[in-house]
Amino acid sequence: MSDGRIGRRAFLQGAGFAALSATGIAHSQPRAQNAVPNSSGTEPPKLRAPANACDCHHHVFDAGRFPPAQPGVEPNARVAEYRLLQRRIGTTRDVIVTHRAYFTDNRVTLDAIAQLGGNARGVAVIHPTVTDADLDTLARGGIRGVRLSVAANRTIAAPTTIDMIEPLSKRVNALGWHVQINMDADQIVAAEDLWARLPSAIVFDHMGHIPQPVGMKHPAFTIIRRLVDKGRTWVKLSVTPDITKNGPPTYADVTKVAQAYVRAAPERMVWGSNWPHPNEARKPDDAVLFDLLAQWAPSAATRHRILVENPEILYGFGTSG
Repeated sequence: MSDGRIGRRAFLQGAGFAALSATGIAHSQPRAQNAVPNSSGTEPPKLRAPANACDCHHHVFDAGRFPPAQPGVEPNARVAEYRLLQRRIGTTRDVIVTHRAYFTDNRVTLDAIAQLGGNARGVAVIHPTVTDADLDTLARGGIRGVRLSVAANRTIAAPTTIDMIEPLSKRVNALGWHVQINMDADQIVAAEDLWARLPSAIVFDHMGHIPQPVGMKHPAFTIIRRLVDKGRTWVKLSVTPDITKNGPPTYADVTKVAQAYVRAAPERMVWGSNWPHPNEARKPDDAVLFDLLAQWAPSAATRHRILVENPEILYGFGTSG
């Protein structure tokens, strides 16, 4: 074979890799294998995270230093283990959400933010009786929202109740915070009149817990879409077992819901890993979950918006250059 042909082949291979890299997806170069507690698999995602990409929803459990108020703590889910996940998927910013096992004790979240530094923010769990001084402490510690988990299953001890949502929205709105809603889709529909009354921004956990196989035909999807269109509601693109019947590796059913959200309002979407995947006995592969973004948002510019620009707005990270 002539040197000219070899040169042309090398050029074409280089051009092909450059094209893949431009989309944020690169398959040609081997990348390090990383085992992460509470995550299956060891391979990195095919999708390369842009600089300053943010994981907008994960938990930290540190029962040795911060004993929880109730059972449900995941082992090996401290900041040190989370750093391994960051190394694997390529994110550098993150938002820690106080898990219901801690009720309104946010010390584990504040401690994690302090360990992770300026690239971390948090979402706390509080009650309407919280003092202004306590809110100030949380704000200085990096908290930017409050989570309200309202369990439909009465056997589950929920740290908050639906009647707390409106008064807390009023309390935190002055701080520029949002209320993060963790309710199932039927509960979201039942509380439809409430959402329009809230003065603060709203963030719906886990795509609003839209169930399958009904998917986008569920009225909760219509309600959330209507709120998103008004410009003050956000949706977390994250996968939990209750919103998919297909499951891994394709997650085809939840992918349709995610794609519909992204097509409608990419400027109101953020992404979260949900690590360490509480209450999931079979831990998902976080690389597979991250790669779903390539289907949910095929455009590199849209993914950049979801992973970088939107978290900067919602959580107050410094804007990227």
